[in-house]
Amino acid sequence: MLSASYDLIKMAIAEDVGSGDITSLAFIPATHSSRGRIMTRQSLVVAGMSTALEVFENIDPQIIVKPHAHDGEKRDAGETLLELEGSTRSLLCAERVVLNFLGRLSGIATTTRIHVDAVEGTGVTILDTRKMTPGWRLLEKEAVRAGGGKNHRMGLYDAILIKDNHLAALGADSAFQLPGYLKKARWKYPNINIEVEADTIEQVEVFLKIPEITTVLLDNMSLEMLRAAVALRNKKAPAIRLEASGGIGLKNLLAVAQTGIDEISLGALTHSAAWADLSLELF
Repeated sequence: MLSASYDLIKMAIAEDVGSGDITSLAFIPATHSSRGRIMTRQSLVVAGMSTALEVFENIDPQIIVKPHAHDGEKRDAGETLLELEGSTRSLLCAERVVLNFLGRLSGIATTTRIHVDAVEGTGVTILDTRKMTPGWRLLEKEAVRAGGGKNHRMGLYDAILIKDNHLAALGADSAFQLPGYLKKARWKYPNINIEVEADTIEQVEVFLKIPEITTVLLDNMSLEMLRAAVALRNKKAPAIRLEASGGIGLKNLLAVAQTGIDEISLGALTHSAAWADLSLELF
């Protein structure tokens, strides 16, 4: 786990626990111990298990935690994810923070798996976007992978993605300036993905002629336009990948995948994922 994730865990504990769980301090004897388990209350795809373990470790290293699942595994309602034993005060102190992490991350993994399953057999890759909860990016992208999706760029630093605002900033002659800029970019960053956003088939045709481009992002295109872009790509630059994005949901996901594109990126994997329902039961 990276340091950014450790920092997030510590912040989550600090904001919830503060100076201490005064309810448990008032009602639970310091020597009282309990056993417990974190259970699913719905069908889900598991994610966030290492984060949950780290929360318990930070709250109380003496808590005994026995995992019953791994990230990426599907579980039905009523199944145990974690078996616990330790100080009752510590278990109750960790409860909400652990459930928040597991609920959020398993929700993303579950949503991702639904979309991945919807395009099974098409060969299309489901990608996430940068529409992430601030501070949670590494964990949320990990959850997308647990659900069977793949990560788009992690941030602005590991891939080039030229969008409409970049082209607008270049002005009316952007089509003439772009090849020169991309040659310089490829020389400076020889191994990264260079992607350009296209809104029209005319733009697709221009971008397919630029050898530095590895992916063309087809933004908010109709099925007819997507099929036309695929036909152009297959004829003129078969090595270039085509990514569809914008206006895509479960209702039209399969139809988009069947146009012949290679990837579909979906902000909904993270920004619209419902939290998975889990609970802690002591006994």
